[in-house]
Amino acid sequence: MNIIEINSKLQSQKETLLHHTLYEKVKTIEDLHQFLECHVYAVWDFMSLLKALQSKLTCTTTPWFASVNPQTRYLINEIVLAEESDLTLDGKRLSHFEMYVDAMKDCGADTIKLTTFITDVLDTKNVFIAIKKSSLHPNVKAFLDFTFRIIEEGKTHKIAAAFTFGREDLIPNMFTEILKNFQQNFPETDLSKLIYYFERHIELDTDEHGPMAMEMINELCGNDSKKWMEVEEVSVLALEKRIELWDAIEEKIEASLAIA
Repeated sequence: MNIIEINSKLQSQKETLLHHTLYEKVKTIEDLHQFLECHVYAVWDFMSLLKALQSKLTCTTTPWFASVNPQTRYLINEIVLAEESDLTLDGKRLSHFEMYVDAMKDCGADTIKLTTFITDVLDTKNVFIAIKKSSLHPNVKAFLDFTFRIIEEGKTHKIAAAFTFGREDLIPNMFTEILKNFQQNFPETDLSKLIYYFERHIELDTDEHGPMAMEMINELCGNDSKKWMEVEEVSVLALEKRIELWDAIEEKIEASLAIA
């Protein structure tokens, strides 16, 4: 098995995501807020996948020793540098998660529930307890639980699969266009930071991080057919969890409309 075969096997889930009815439901600023307030958890747990890979593929403890594969060490460190310390629209250095939260605040989306959740993670020192006790939608909980179960299992190629294939590159392009339309229709709402975030995401994933992540999968799996099979299984599940996340956001938007 190889990267091309994996991508082919994921085509059904990717098509479902690409043509999900959620996109046509995001019509007002309130709808956009609903989207951001759920999607931010996928931005957050992505950083945990990234740091789990860095922990596995480089040396992050002392005394320092050279990790086994210099190429994967380079690949993950390059991705970490941009994802954890990228340039913001106004020239500062922030992680992509912090950039996203900053953009949420700028356009009026609520971040209190997110802050409460992260505080609970810190206080309990157990992400699974924090997920379970949170008031998040069940699909959001399942999305997060899946991510951290993969991390806890500790198999590097599985974490890399969730990181590489579970974060599809179709959505940012689509949402950039939606946001630009929003900026025209709702000029009083500043979406510049949000648009910058998605455009930066597209730029990095297309030109750098996407190819690097694919190379990392090749390096980790090599000729091991069992690893390739597990990569496929995790990738399918990761995309299905993303579809369920989209279902949850759509459900919340429709529920808000019903109340209105």
